[in-house]
Amino acid sequence: MRSYSITDVGRVRSINQDYVFASDAPVGKLPNLFVVADGMGGHNAGDRASSYAVEVFLNNVRREKEKNPVKVIRRSIEKANAKVFEEARSQEKYKGMGTTMVAATVVGDTLYVANVGDSRLYLIKDGIRQITRDHSLVEEIIRAGGLTREEARSHPDKNVITRAVGVEKTVAIDFFDVTVKQGDKLLLCTDGLSNMLTDEQIGRIIEGESDLQTAGEQLVAEANRGGGYDNITALLVKVQTDEVAKC
Repeated sequence: MRSYSITDVGRVRSINQDYVFASDAPVGKLPNLFVVADGMGGHNAGDRASSYAVEVFLNNVRREKEKNPVKVIRRSIEKANAKVFEEARSQEKYKGMGTTMVAATVVGDTLYVANVGDSRLYLIKDGIRQITRDHSLVEEIIRAGGLTREEARSHPDKNVITRAVGVEKTVAIDFFDVTVKQGDKLLLCTDGLSNMLTDEQIGRIIEGESDLQTAGEQLVAEANRGGGYDNITALLVKVQTDEVAKC
């Protein structure tokens, strides 16, 4: 794998509550690992929620003896949920904090993805396709036929999420698996990017640049140019043939 990650506070917020982790090398039993989290909560609570959740998640991944990637990721997110929930209840300054999380690993020719909240993973391969499904109020309205995708972009409740890590005692996690091949690209991102740019704009930037860093920097620059109303995080991954072959 080859990856590049970038996170930016944006043009409005004073604190970056996003958190990103990327490893092209093995983490525990997983051959690679990519994680993006977007914290929520007043003052420093969102910042703490995202960083602490990823910290607990990674510690659990490293300790796991299980080799099944779905089980490893599930147990690690559940552990992160329990710890964030516990801390939010034990300290007044962290009351109500929580975080989105999207995590991915490529094992052999299969991409395994887990998500909670509205941080996304896209597959860029002959166009762009969102693999994850947002856990948000507007997504529920769209599925019920009450909104179009275009209308949802300007809906006043577009930032209201229906699931988050650490908000409740237990957490429901969605899992996806997709076959990948040489040259495929992945994008994990927070809504600070996906709310500022359309999927088509994101795909055009990534497909138009062979260099991941240049593409990542362009994504952030365009999101800021569009208003930069939230923190912006983009994690780009390129699948390599030799990596797929030896996994």
